[in-house]
Amino acid sequence: MTYAYFDHNATTGVDDAVLEAMMPYFQNDFGNPSSRHAPGRTARLAVDLAREQVADSVGVQPSQVIFTSGGSEANNLFIQGAAGYLKPTCIVVSSIEHPCVMRTAQDLARGRDRGWNLRRLDVDKLGLVDTEDVDRAILEEQPGLVSIMLANNETGVIQDVAAIAEKFRVRGAWVHTDAVQALGKIQVDFSSLRVHAMTISGHKIYGPKGAAALIIDKRLLLKPLIHGGGHEHGMRSGTENVPAIVGFGVACGLAKKRMAEMAARISEIHGRLEQGLLEMGAVIFGLGASRLPNTCYFALPGIEGDTLVVRLDKAGFAVASGAACSSVNPGRSHVLEAMGVEPDLARCAVRVSLGNSNSPAQVESFIHAVSSVAQELRRMNSVTV
Repeated sequence: MTYAYFDHNATTGVDDAVLEAMMPYFQNDFGNPSSRHAPGRTARLAVDLAREQVADSVGVQPSQVIFTSGGSEANNLFIQGAAGYLKPTCIVVSSIEHPCVMRTAQDLARGRDRGWNLRRLDVDKLGLVDTEDVDRAILEEQPGLVSIMLANNETGVIQDVAAIAEKFRVRGAWVHTDAVQALGKIQVDFSSLRVHAMTISGHKIYGPKGAAALIIDKRLLLKPLIHGGGHEHGMRSGTENVPAIVGFGVACGLAKKRMAEMAARISEIHGRLEQGLLEMGAVIFGLGASRLPNTCYFALPGIEGDTLVVRLDKAGFAVASGAACSSVNPGRSHVLEAMGVEPDLARCAVRVSLGNSNSPAQVESFIHAVSSVAQELRRMNSVTV
């Protein structure tokens, strides 16, 4: 049985070109980038090149790139680092943020002695941030920090970050966007988004795990989370993970080069996927909003999402019942809850996220498998009721 991987929003396989670029830095060119001898200088040049590649992919200068171990660390660095400099006021986040943003914001607000409070922005039934609630938050609160994700990891819904950011900027707030899911799938340009900081990551774009970046405005001051030797412009100390950083840089270059072609090809099979699911009576969350071209978050009413995921796995398809990076409250989506989806339907949710290895034939086989499994499960349910 051939196995089809349909969970690219969770992680992606390392591209051959990325792996090839990384390999020398595990054994031959293993120097510490902070060392002044020849092996150290070789490693430093590799990190510098990767920084240029990452910067170019999002339209910034290399000095604006702070390498981190992952998107979660980068998000924490912005929230905690900015809070360490700013006068305590209100941190504003959307109600559908990734847990590493939401929980960090909650933790900041729990520290009553620090003076911060938390405001969650409502979203509508499509998963779009409610612009009226943005206006209310500006009037009712004193926003100091704001974080709004560019594209949701579950639904794929894309926010108008630039418009939201502009409203908060004029009030003097520092604005951040988590663009981890967006990079490589849609155009991501730091300046156009009107934010002060942005998070991107390597393993969502066919690069390695363990390498990500916080992109910052040159005027932004952050208090480091990790103190030490002053690496990453003093923002993130610790010996650099050179192989992963090199791979991240190459992956960013490839993502920029291939994005248009990839988006067009994946959009085509994505359209066929959703057509097939709708013909089965599926509900597609976020349908009608602008979404990532690879993401489909759906539910077949009456069929538990976790059950469907397990059965599809046995049939040769890897899909998800939610976000792979969250193990808390399995089977429950805070994103769907925020969108007002009824709990019984939310429990049926399954996410498909396509990638460069997927083909039209795989999608057709998947549609057939979903239909067969659904019919079997409904027959079993009818017998046991």
